[in-house]
Amino acid sequence: MATITINGNKLEVPDGMTVLRAAQANGIDIPTLCDHPHLTPYGGCRLCLVEVEGARTLQPSCTLPVSNNMVIKTDTKKVLDARKFVLTLIFSERNHFCPYCQVSGGDCELQNAAYHEGMTHWPLSPNYTPYPMDASHPYIIMEANRCILCRRCVRACGDLVGNYTLGFEERGANSILVADTGVPLGESSCISCGACVQVCPTGALIDRWSAYRGRETQVDITNTVCVGCSVGCKVNVLTRNNSLVRIEGDWDGAVNEGLLCELGRFDPMKVDCERIATPLIRKNGALKAATWDEALSTIASQLKPLSGKSADGVAALISTRQPIEAISQFKQLFADQLGSGMVTTTEEGEFTADGASFAEAANKAFETDLKALQTAGAVMVVDADLVKDHQVAGFFIKRKLADGTNLLVVDKKENGLNPFANKVLKAAKGSNADLFKGLIAAVVKLGLAKGKTAIKATDLDGFAAATGLKTDDYLDAAFVLTSAEKPVFVYENGSDLAVLKELADVVAAELISLKGGSNSLAASQLHLDKALKINGHKAAFFAIGDDEASQKSVKEFEKAPFKVVLATYASALTGVADVVLPSTNWLEQEGHYINLEGKVQEAKKAITPAEESWTTVQTLNALAEKLSVKLSADWTKEMHSRVSVVEISK
Repeated sequence: MATITINGNKLEVPDGMTVLRAAQANGIDIPTLCDHPHLTPYGGCRLCLVEVEGARTLQPSCTLPVSNNMVIKTDTKKVLDARKFVLTLIFSERNHFCPYCQVSGGDCELQNAAYHEGMTHWPLSPNYTPYPMDASHPYIIMEANRCILCRRCVRACGDLVGNYTLGFEERGANSILVADTGVPLGESSCISCGACVQVCPTGALIDRWSAYRGRETQVDITNTVCVGCSVGCKVNVLTRNNSLVRIEGDWDGAVNEGLLCELGRFDPMKVDCERIATPLIRKNGALKAATWDEALSTIASQLKPLSGKSADGVAALISTRQPIEAISQFKQLFADQLGSGMVTTTEEGEFTADGASFAEAANKAFETDLKALQTAGAVMVVDADLVKDHQVAGFFIKRKLADGTNLLVVDKKENGLNPFANKVLKAAKGSNADLFKGLIAAVVKLGLAKGKTAIKATDLDGFAAATGLKTDDYLDAAFVLTSAEKPVFVYENGSDLAVLKELADVVAAELISLKGGSNSLAASQLHLDKALKINGHKAAFFAIGDDEASQKSVKEFEKAPFKVVLATYASALTGVADVVLPSTNWLEQEGHYINLEGKVQEAKKAITPAEESWTTVQTLNALAEKLSVKLSADWTKEMHSRVSVVEISK
């Protein structure tokens, strides 16, 4: 610990902490523009200058580490005059006429800093060159005239996301933000994660969906969970007049640390599907509007005679985007009360069934959390394109590559991570089991095995022949894994998991599986992980919500004589259903989700649904009442009744 004095206050702070963080931690305000707590200190704007006893000039507090007995002053006339001068220069460099800017009025950090310093004007005449605005991107507008050259966006793109799309051309006041080699942002390597927009302190980068729809002082903010995939990113949903304005990453989110992908940030903004507004019943070949009581009575009259008929009763399927409360009561109603033997989810256990069986056989959890990627010296990604799916997990890998983390990609298909990899193993034939065994043999041959195995170095030629890879490919890949500490394996599903686990033990690696949808792990804990097959079933009940059904499940659904869909939007399923029940979307309901690392998180309602749209829990309870059965709201015990691949938090 170091003892320092700020404005006469004696403080004890950790060694290595910057003066800015030390001041902030003790409630002492120092204005900043280029600084962001999640970015590497840059020291570019010079707004955070402070006076340090013994120093010849003012010092930038954001990059200055504390030292024992340091004496700092943040509010002297010299400091205050320097701040106003810095702000004057920034305002005069570009077109910062605030009344014409989208973020004016509380959302702009530059404007707020000026007001904080008591500025109502700047004495220097503006002397700037107008720059063209780039509106080529489907989500983001780049307005160089509002840019203050803080480089927050550049650092976020590189340091946080690992994409390195943004940079600067020219020097000094002529510097201009560019994408790649100066191409339009919409034609660049931008992956639409929106991190640059979220960290921009001015109106230089705005998202075109929320522009001019309300300042942050005029919106409601709901902290909830993204249900786009199993990563479980925490988000802040901004709404106004019960309408979605914007979605931002929660910087305090333990899982994503403020990061979001296109699926979580922008996709919900562009939903343009026909909303189901009322219950519908098929009459004379056409769906007609009905009351909730009529619809539920019709369903109950068809399901009651099927109670207890496992083989030819009702087949039931629910989306993994639903909260645990809904999935648990769905299982209670159809499996426990009606006795159906065909109750599953939209993913049909594709990403969880093998892993769950392996965990039960081992009688213990064997996976780790995403934080392992932050310290991994090597990462092997198996059959998972983290550029397309579960992108935030991919960000955690990509941003460490510049620090020397090794990357090995194992995938027979083209993978978006291939250009970043130290080595790609693309087998021409054979199974992943053969490939993993070949890697074990290669590690043994290199003499770098850290665990026991029955596979010998002499087996390498046989596995190379089985997969169509060269022995040198295996040796190169083995070196990528073993030449660094703390390797981590990321895989999509549990096929050949026993051999993958053996390889992990041989190289002392940890495992992370992606598990598919937002509540796939919870569904797996409820044993809802079987393949959907409607064979002689008299009825089908699909609770899709705002999810999309696969073509396979639609074809299976059509086989049932009586068909019910609980859905938010019109689709191929609702088009063939006998009864359609309107459902809330993910922003209109609340409940709990378990992410891929076993973290239980609560989602909160951000938008009040229309009166005729019920949550899945409401609908299931109302249907249960019609069927004269009761459903329990307690799901916590069920989540721990089965051994999980990863420890589930209490």
